[in-house]
Amino acid sequence: MKKSLIFSILAFFFAMNSFAQAGKYKVSFIGFYNVENLYDTINDPYKDDEEFLPNSERQYNGRIYFEKINHMADAISQMAIDINPDGLALLGVAEIENDTVLNDLVKSEKLKSRNLKYVHFNSPDVRGVDVALIYNPKYFKPLYSAPFFTQLPGGSKDSYFTRDVLYVKGILDGDTIHVFVNHWPSRSGGEERSIPARAAAARVSKFRVDSLTALNPNAKIIIMGDLNDDPISPSVTKVLNAKAKEKEVAAGGLFNPWVEMYKKGIGTLAYQDAWGLFDQIIISSGWLNKEQAGYYYQKSTIFNKEFLVQKTGRYKGYSKRSWDGMTYNYGYSDHFPVYIMMLKKIP
Repeated sequence: MKKSLIFSILAFFFAMNSFAQAGKYKVSFIGFYNVENLYDTINDPYKDDEEFLPNSERQYNGRIYFEKINHMADAISQMAIDINPDGLALLGVAEIENDTVLNDLVKSEKLKSRNLKYVHFNSPDVRGVDVALIYNPKYFKPLYSAPFFTQLPGGSKDSYFTRDVLYVKGILDGDTIHVFVNHWPSRSGGEERSIPARAAAARVSKFRVDSLTALNPNAKIIIMGDLNDDPISPSVTKVLNAKAKEKEVAAGGLFNPWVEMYKKGIGTLAYQDAWGLFDQIIISSGWLNKEQAGYYYQKSTIFNKEFLVQKTGRYKGYSKRSWDGMTYNYGYSDHFPVYIMMLKKIP
């Protein structure tokens, strides 16, 4: 009994001390999620959305659509709430068809109390999917936004149109930040053949990052997205010149916090029993100084909770996808979401 009492008292004091330490900081979470083919059920004559219609082979109907919306809301609503009940301040998303699906998502039962808003532009992607930035206005105020066109080099892909890069400048609880939301060209047709396409997409963000850091080497910049490349791929290490270690990042340079996870075999999606880490959030050097007055980088997380994992079948152990070929799989997404934690000292 005495030992039990002592352990209980010690546990109480450790918990209280941890709470007191946490109370010295503000915390902010920034995430990204490829939501896997979030289409509505309405035919858009300007988009190639025929496979996601009620009369298609998928038999994609309102029941499946709203279940998909609820699944996405379920996953998003649980991200980072172990530390902040409001969850994420910012969430980049990929593979959304239009603002209709975004509106249904942010107004869904599990998210509507957060009053989330979004920034979105239609892009020329041949499949009709776009990227967007969802934000909590309690923490973030957008100031300016624009889509940046990606010109694909000849011969690299069958399609010459891919997703635009979404740029959003805004205020994150006092900090001016610059966010680039990406969904780089896929590896369909072969990884080697499509390398130039992803390099071209990487250069769209890199060009503007260099412009921002030329004016202010401490600019706070985030490049997030489904890059369809791993943290060690040339598009990331050579075109973006993102470094794996904080101490290697020069002023105005980029840090990639996902390299060590990838090298340990941890990823966000799996293919032929091998894990890839395509979903990344890369940050500029302005986030790395832990003595600054504003937010600084603390840690990265792949949100791979059990309810997001496939339990049976050929994809057992993978992320629980929405589709197995043309068959509805009652899942979430074929990608796990990711997020990073930023801290700011309270004066």
